[in-house]
Amino acid sequence: MAKKFIDVMDTSFRDGFQSVYGARVLMDDFFPAVEAAKEAGITHFEFGGGARFQSLYFYLNEDAFTMMDRFRAIVGKDANLQTLARGVNTVTLDTGSSELIDLHAKLFAKHGTTTIRNFDALNDINNLKFSGECIAKHGLKHEIAITLMDLPPNCKGAHDVPFYEKILKEILAAEIPFHSICFKDASGTSNPNKIYETIKMARKILPQDMHIRLHTHETAGVSIACYLAALEAGVDGIDLAAAPVSGGTSQPDILTMMHALKGKDYDLGGLEEEKILKYEEVLKDCLKEYFLPPEATMVNPLIPFSPMPGGALTANTQMMRDNNILDKFPQVIHAMREVVEKGGFGTSVTPVSQFYFQQAFNNVMFGSWKKIAEGYGKMVLGYFGKTPVAPDANIIELASKQLNLEPTTELAINIADKDESKSIAYTKTLLEKEGIETSEENIFVAAACKEKGIAFLKGEAKVNIRKLASMPKPMSADENKFTVAVNGNKYHVEVSYGFDKDVNVKSVKKVEENKNIISSNSTSSVDAENEILAGISGNVFKIYVNEGEEVKSGQAIMVLEAMKMEIEVNAPKDGIILELCIKIGDTVNEGEVLAIYKN
Repeated sequence: MAKKFIDVMDTSFRDGFQSVYGARVLMDDFFPAVEAAKEAGITHFEFGGGARFQSLYFYLNEDAFTMMDRFRAIVGKDANLQTLARGVNTVTLDTGSSELIDLHAKLFAKHGTTTIRNFDALNDINNLKFSGECIAKHGLKHEIAITLMDLPPNCKGAHDVPFYEKILKEILAAEIPFHSICFKDASGTSNPNKIYETIKMARKILPQDMHIRLHTHETAGVSIACYLAALEAGVDGIDLAAAPVSGGTSQPDILTMMHALKGKDYDLGGLEEEKILKYEEVLKDCLKEYFLPPEATMVNPLIPFSPMPGGALTANTQMMRDNNILDKFPQVIHAMREVVEKGGFGTSVTPVSQFYFQQAFNNVMFGSWKKIAEGYGKMVLGYFGKTPVAPDANIIELASKQLNLEPTTELAINIADKDESKSIAYTKTLLEKEGIETSEENIFVAAACKEKGIAFLKGEAKVNIRKLASMPKPMSADENKFTVAVNGNKYHVEVSYGFDKDVNVKSVKKVEENKNIISSNSTSSVDAENEILAGISGNVFKIYVNEGEEVKSGQAIMVLEAMKMEIEVNAPKDGIILELCIKIGDTVNEGEVLAIYKN
């Protein structure tokens, strides 16, 4: 009896990069590995979409469509090249209008895509119907997805087999066209038994020739067990990755899965161990200069308590490194459980996972529920669709008050269609004002990536990747003199040598600032009370005022960007801006002086 063929999608070049490197890998660095994967016999690749669309413009100064075209040229016309889309969000973090959703499918078909996996983090069928119809209309294969996760222990709210059965039946009743279905667990928290029962349920309901897939991550340490359970229940395809972007926060390694299936009646993609081994050696060589975050290589036993997707985990830790606040990560993860419970139990996958993380981050940095993150607040208010369970009533009230928005039950796509700023005509006008060609690709880039997309199209984007050569050297235990900042004041601190265990402070001396660097008009009256300080580390995104301009108490004077959030900096009292100490694009640390003003 012939072994059952199991299709393998190699996620290395999309989810692998996202899960391990925060999606920040340059195309010319990894293309030799794509050639090696082709030589190894791999014919099904995840090659774009998801965070690997925006990240190219945000961090790499590269064009995603160019990358996709070049990838297709390497693997040939017959390979199945797959991307990831987020329902009505497509590859953005906000709901798109109908015409932008359609343009997404049209352009991805034009630039080499075979299949689009399409999911909604809330499992709201209304967010999948039109996007799925557009994918099918443009000749692409539509792989519809149901998003999974396990809830923290002793926590109830959807995410059991009956809930997934309900969603599957709603998909069928809505007559959404699809060619395959994926059960997608971005956090890797679903337990093997639930996976088995879910796939078994789907196999009974769906036609026997329907291709069923499972996607999971190794973050919680049970991915191989889940894949074995899914295979036993009748799954047709699974997602795997190649070292060094396998395991940990990513998918399990191809070789590991081949080893797990020894002696079983499955043919894993027709692949051969020695050829895969050679491919992985090439990929390791391609990525040898990149900083490998230690958290990306680990199984984290806390993830089932606070479901954080592998693809989001390293993206967030990379941003926290950029902003010098990585020490807050354990507290933020701990705070996630509460925001999941009170937010309506949407699946922890982009963009909802980012909403969860941002709200947990705000709860840690600003105090519990003192600052509602915009995405989280709009989610609980219904602006992105219907959550699986009604959010906490008190949180809805807080969000409504802080965001000045009323709760809604209107379809997300209908809300977007009423927003002129999400129309193609509006984006085209923005490009024309900047003197940028109004091609469909440029329109989509600008609509999806906003100011950063336009900056890329103007040639102003910057490369922000972490390679070992550019990383700061590890601190030596022999170093003993430092400058630290506390509440905007700088101090010279000297500690005893050899502080690998205990730190003994020898002396602390306040640094006297040179007032001449503040302004030629500065006087001795300029003090800490007349300084506007950064409340959080981040990048200066927008500046609304000029030097010499009068401001009112509470007026927004600039915007900092941190953790994919825009955080307004407000004037604490009436005054006149004497000096702006920063410019757009600068990185600032918590407590750093942003502006100086007088009453």
